[in-house]
Amino acid sequence: MKDFFKVADLNQVLGHAAEFPVVETESVSLAETTGRILAQNILSDINIPGFTRSTMDGYAVCAVSTFGASEANPAYLTVKGAVEMGQAPDMTIGPGEAASIPTGGMLPDGADSVIMIEHTEKIDDTTIEIYKSVAPGGHVVEKGEDIKQGADVLSCGRQLRPQETGLLAALGKTSVNVFKKPKIAIISTGNEIISIDKKPEPGQIRDINSYSLSSLVETAGGQPVPYGIVTDNYDALFDACSTALKASDMLLISGGSSVGAHDYTVEVLSSLPDAGILAHGISISPGKPTILAVSQNKAVWGLPGHVVSAMVVFEMVVKPFIRRISGRSDFLKKGMPLPAILSRNISSAQGRMDYIRVRLTENGRDLLAEPILGKSGLINTMVQADGLIEIGTNTEGLNKGDKVNVIPL
Repeated sequence: MKDFFKVADLNQVLGHAAEFPVVETESVSLAETTGRILAQNILSDINIPGFTRSTMDGYAVCAVSTFGASEANPAYLTVKGAVEMGQAPDMTIGPGEAASIPTGGMLPDGADSVIMIEHTEKIDDTTIEIYKSVAPGGHVVEKGEDIKQGADVLSCGRQLRPQETGLLAALGKTSVNVFKKPKIAIISTGNEIISIDKKPEPGQIRDINSYSLSSLVETAGGQPVPYGIVTDNYDALFDACSTALKASDMLLISGGSSVGAHDYTVEVLSSLPDAGILAHGISISPGKPTILAVSQNKAVWGLPGHVVSAMVVFEMVVKPFIRRISGRSDFLKKGMPLPAILSRNISSAQGRMDYIRVRLTENGRDLLAEPILGKSGLINTMVQADGLIEIGTNTEGLNKGDKVNVIPL
């Protein structure tokens, strides 16, 4: 009988993530950067904005010229001209003077603020009266107020969102260096597994895991590379793993990680070149019979065959490893949890981390986390779930009404 060995707690396993090298880099156009991981530090070689500009339609003025102005005691200013969009003004504004200016226009020399057009009245072509004072710097964005020249604005390892892409555009970056998307090989094992285009006979099930894991890999920033179904045969699995590892940066094997007579995953992984088993069994539920191995300096996972177990293990354990080799500096950072109130009692066994599927509902005041109970082979329980709640290793359970943090799925 095969035995579990090197069973590790979750933090021990996650501690191995930093041991694996990141992938190589490539240069991509700015239009292709969203979601990618920056592979260089970005310094600003300019001030943004490059000039002091108005945030309102109105008049560029010296603030001191407006002090004390009110509806009962307006101030009168001489209009010297108009600022045109996209052009540097050719005038200087002194005390008692103004220039009409549109939103985004460049302030003329001497002006330090903008009086909103709503607070002015045109007397004639060269004179306005103003009914409200403005402070120096009022209704303007100063040169370099957004970003100073020489500032370190983006760091290597940051995931680029639309806002970072916009910043790169403001800096004139037509292309940037990013880490390549890691290739994650996926193998499904089991004599009972058939392709999804076939009708299952008694005792057979369609290959769910190849597709659910591929989708999860994409959401984690990787490039899934499915290698199909391999039967419960040592030689066939060894050949498939050897082929997959040569062309990928990580390997996921679903099924065969337990201790049954036909579960060959741990034996195959132990036989791969430069191989070592880092953990066979993790103290979490679902997903205890998970294997983490290393071969040729690449992480190789033996995931449970039950779809819920495989997906939970991926979310909580595998994803940080993919983010690590993707180049992310925050690879261990968890997503922002949603605070909720537990809708019923939940029991748990001490000595392991339990992950409970929950559905989120509202009662008009609070967000409620409703546990979804079901065995780890039931995909519908994941479809119904909005997230997971974590029950710690030293906790026997949670009570109805407890505050919980929901990890979104």
